[in-house]
Amino acid sequence: MGKRIVFTGGSGKAGRHVVPYLLGQGHKVLNVDRAVLEVPGVHTLLTDVTDGAQVFNALSCHFGYEGYEQAGGPKPVDAVVHFAAVPRILMHPDNQTFSENTVSTYNVIEAAAKLGIRKVIIASSETTYGVCFAEGDKDYKEFPLTEDYDVDPMDSYGLSKVVNEKTARAFAMRYGIDVYALRIGNVIAPEDYAAFPGYLADPPCRKRNAWSYIDARDLGQIVHLCAEKDGLGFQVFNAVNDTITATIPTREFLATYAPGTPITGEIDGFDAPLSNRKAREVLGFKEEHDWRKYVDV
Repeated sequence: MGKRIVFTGGSGKAGRHVVPYLLGQGHKVLNVDRAVLEVPGVHTLLTDVTDGAQVFNALSCHFGYEGYEQAGGPKPVDAVVHFAAVPRILMHPDNQTFSENTVSTYNVIEAAAKLGIRKVIIASSETTYGVCFAEGDKDYKEFPLTEDYDVDPMDSYGLSKVVNEKTARAFAMRYGIDVYALRIGNVIAPEDYAAFPGYLADPPCRKRNAWSYIDARDLGQIVHLCAEKDGLGFQVFNAVNDTITATIPTREFLATYAPGTPITGEIDGFDAPLSNRKAREVLGFKEEHDWRKYVDV
C-alpha cells in the first residue's frame, strides 16, 4: 500500500528522479522546495526549510487542492524524506552552508517527531568519509568504506552532514522513531553517463568519489525501500551502486591507484570501494542501472 510522503528538495538533481520513482511505487508525494517540480500529480509547496514554523506547517498540510474536497483536515503523513540542502561547497560562504544544512535538518526531524510521523529519511553524503572536499590529496584510511568508518571531513559541507547524522540519532533515541541517513554517493543522472569515458581514461579524477556513484533512479529505489522498512531506529546506509567505475577488478585497481590504503574487509570482483553491502542485505537493494549499460568499455 502506498504511503503519504513529504519530500523536501524534490526539485533538485536527485529529487527530480527519486520523486517519479516513488510515484511509480504507488506513493503520494508532496514536494517541499523553493522551486517548483514539474511532475504530474505532485504539488510543490514553496517553503524555506530553515524556518521551523514553515517546516511544521509543511509537514501538516494538504498534499494538493483535492484535500479540501475530502474535508476533515489534512491526512497523516507516513514518512518524510529530507533532501533539501545546499548541495556542495563553494555555492555559498562556508558558514551559510553549514548553518542552512544543519538547521534545516534539525527543523525537519523535530517537526516530524513532534507531529507523530514515525519515519524520516535524510540525505547524508559520501563527503562524510573526508576525501571528497579535502584540502590536498588525502587518502582514505581503509577499504571498503562501510558505515562504521571513522568519518573525518574537514569541509563545511561534509561536517554539516556528520552533524545531521548526530541530530538524526538523537531524535531517534528520544522519540523512538525510525530515522535513516543515506550517505549518498556521486549522483549520476542519465545524461551524466556521457562523461564516463573521460572518467575511465583518467582514474585519479574519481578518487574524491571513491570511484563509486549512485544512479539517481537507483537512489529512488533505496528511498522506497527505506520507506517500506520499519523498526530499525537510527541507521546509516551507504547509497551507491554495486560496482567500481573502472574496467579492471577493484583490488587490482586499488593496488595501482590507492597503494597506501589497506584493504581491511571483503572486496570481490568489481565491488565499489564505497560499499553498499548493508543496503543490499538489510533493505534488499538490487541495482537496475549499472554504468556499463550506458557506456561502451
